[in-house]
Amino acid sequence: MTRRAFVALVGRPNVGKSTLFNRLVGERISVVDDAPGTTRDRIQAPVEWAGVTFTLIDTGGIEPLESLRDQRQAPVAASSRDFVREIREQAETAIADADVILFTADAQAGLTAIDEAVADILRKQLGARSREGDTVPPVMVVASKAEANEARFAATEFYGLGLGEVFAVSGMQGDGTGDLLDAIVAAIRERDLSEPSDEDAESVRVALVGRPNVGKSSLFNALVGEPRVIVSDVPGTTRDAVDTRFEFIQARDPNDGDGETPEEEDDSLRATITLVDTAGMRKRGAIEPGVEKFSVLRSLKAISRADVALLLVDASEGITAQDEHIAGFILDEAKSVILLVNKWDMVESAEKVARTARPHEGWGLLTEKMERFLEVARERFNFMAYSPIMFISAQTGFRVDQVLPTALRAHEARSQRIPTSDVMRIVREASEKHAAPTHGGRRLKIYFASQVGVEPPTFVFNVNDPELAHFGYRRFLENRIRDEFGFMGTPINLIFKGRTAGDE
Repeated sequence: MTRRAFVALVGRPNVGKSTLFNRLVGERISVVDDAPGTTRDRIQAPVEWAGVTFTLIDTGGIEPLESLRDQRQAPVAASSRDFVREIREQAETAIADADVILFTADAQAGLTAIDEAVADILRKQLGARSREGDTVPPVMVVASKAEANEARFAATEFYGLGLGEVFAVSGMQGDGTGDLLDAIVAAIRERDLSEPSDEDAESVRVALVGRPNVGKSSLFNALVGEPRVIVSDVPGTTRDAVDTRFEFIQARDPNDGDGETPEEEDDSLRATITLVDTAGMRKRGAIEPGVEKFSVLRSLKAISRADVALLLVDASEGITAQDEHIAGFILDEAKSVILLVNKWDMVESAEKVARTARPHEGWGLLTEKMERFLEVARERFNFMAYSPIMFISAQTGFRVDQVLPTALRAHEARSQRIPTSDVMRIVREASEKHAAPTHGGRRLKIYFASQVGVEPPTFVFNVNDPELAHFGYRRFLENRIRDEFGFMGTPINLIFKGRTAGDE
């Protein structure tokens, strides 16, 4: 069975790679802005053309480190020399993964010294692959921004790089992209690397969300096991939402406290997970136009297409109003959620936790500081009391191994179905324990109740008058359902419908 080909867009900053990426993919996935260096991390998306599916990778612009001496040629590196090195390493990793390479340049600007320097980096990478016995991928030179005839004519000078055939294209208007796609597909077919799309396979979508600089990228790398996302101390360094799909396998702990015996469990926990590292969210009023605003919009979109959201807060800064706003959006989208108190190593060392932690009913081993933080968190996030709260450190790995198993349990709860007989039993027991509310001399009567949906679990109650089911009683019924069946980390919907003439 052949695998899907990887096609990498590489080149210096601000040559139109992201615009071309969005044109080829057909959806605005990569952040596009006039500021050089806008695309900081590898972004991957499937492209289908002429019956072939391949994965297109958009990389951050490669900036030769020597150009830092001239800040006019290195705007992407204005904040940090190390950051440029990280961007370069990410792009080089994409080159190492690629089966076809699209060397992208600016047809309007013409061939520049930085283009030639980046081409040298590319040649070194390809030479290394050849020496290691790896098949050297074909290189196509893409002269982007070729909207005008003059630019298309000038694009011929890029043949001087000696890298491969030159394609004059316009990512903005789409001119020339059909010929480019034809050439990509031809190269893939020649290498026999194409494969059918497998996007329909079951996968648990887990989104990492939170304010800028709370450690989402560090956690992403810790969970996936490779530095796929650039991690920096500068808030907002993760601008794009990066999807990574992988197989998760972990031996089950027979003493995990879920109430089941080892004989009732499989030997290991297995799942296909799609992990989404979302751009850091800033408070809406503080979002600057352009890149940051669009990144936040995509972060919200990532939450909407996730099954489980991992909401990170900074232990060293405490819970902020923006943390609550993000949690509110997760609630609005009815997503399962795990609250992760990250950077706990800045509060207590792992050694101190091991010495002083004690069992806390329902929450595992907690120190006194954890208990105090937990109390504040339960109060601030009282609208999602069903969410587990975990204390972790993505930087040191403290309790990180518990994150994905907890997320998978929340996903299982999200799909849980309760027999109607059990739902009706809970209603009867609830009525005996707590009298139904009255208003104006009328008492709420529940004639029938059942679960009608999952993801999230949804229950419908047929009653005499929905107006009689006030908030307090709805919460009481929800708590009774949770006491009986858990639904850990997952919101549940309770819908009250008035009885119609056809109801029994």
